[in-house]
Amino acid sequence: MAATLLTLGAPSARADDPAPPPMTDGFGLTQVGAATGTPTNFVITVKTDEVSGPHRIRILLPRDYAAEPAKRYPVLYFLHGASDDPGNPYVAYPALTAAQSMITVIPDGGRRGWYTNWLDQKTAAGAQNWENFHIKQVIPFIDANLRTVASKQGRAVGGLSMGGFGALHYAQRHPALFSEVASLSGANELSRNHAVMRAAVVATLTNIGAPLCGTSSPNCSLNFGPTVSSDAIFGTPYPVFDADWRWNAADPVAHMDALAGMGVSIYTGDGGGNPAEPEFWVQSAAQHAKERLDALKYPSHYVNYGNGSGWGTDCKGGHRYGCWAQDLVDFVPRLEAAFASRIPERA
Repeated sequence: MAATLLTLGAPSARADDPAPPPMTDGFGLTQVGAATGTPTNFVITVKTDEVSGPHRIRILLPRDYAAEPAKRYPVLYFLHGASDDPGNPYVAYPALTAAQSMITVIPDGGRRGWYTNWLDQKTAAGAQNWENFHIKQVIPFIDANLRTVASKQGRAVGGLSMGGFGALHYAQRHPALFSEVASLSGANELSRNHAVMRAAVVATLTNIGAPLCGTSSPNCSLNFGPTVSSDAIFGTPYPVFDADWRWNAADPVAHMDALAGMGVSIYTGDGGGNPAEPEFWVQSAAQHAKERLDALKYPSHYVNYGNGSGWGTDCKGGHRYGCWAQDLVDFVPRLEAAFASRIPERA
């Protein structure tokens, strides 16, 4: 069944079709109910054995998708932050919905799924194989159902906050899948050298606060789901006799070499110099990622917009929607140009 889906693709929608294009179940994903939204900005809900509960996936299509049935499009997989959900309309940033030549897919990453397969699958949260869900199921499902450029050259991954970690993590672990990666205010460093960032991850697991809330909504919920152990994802976070080795192994800064040949973009503010603002700590993680790329002599697009002055109309340098919206104003046109240069012969 999977091979047939990949070969035939999904039926093309007519230019005047008032509904989103039809999607066929497969790759372990079963749709629940009908899609909601418009033909170019819609949400589907799926179930999978890999992650407990139903999960929403928002899909943004370029305006000419229905009118150009022979055309194929590259895809950006955009990963949301902690405490967010693709059902939140704010995740459809203006720069993403205005994209002219690519598809954007925003899959559910859980309120604190951290874009990885958890070490402990027996917590109150249930099955938590987020990496399997996204890499082995969502990507082939999208390629089977939409007219994508289903290759490394036609695929990018980006994300904000928790999703910034996820973007680097997926690009580093699956370099054959992605040609571009972007981290917006990302949790780019999980080593023992960045205890604050590690503590922020633990806080989302134990529900002790929201130091790294990455929601695109105006307000952040302090509830990240059922409380689980601080050891649930990567084992113990405490650096005693190297017991925290899994955290160090998952640290994006330690694996920048895996991004060879990719386009890399990193965005950060400085939180206005206020240590109580999450972006203050995000800045150092971003800087360490940039330093590692420089040491490897890998080119990158690095933006530190400081206190946000001049970076859009609603960015004050914090861990907020206004800054991420402007990050995407900068990133999306560059990504579309990069896709065009990498796949110049695409239909």
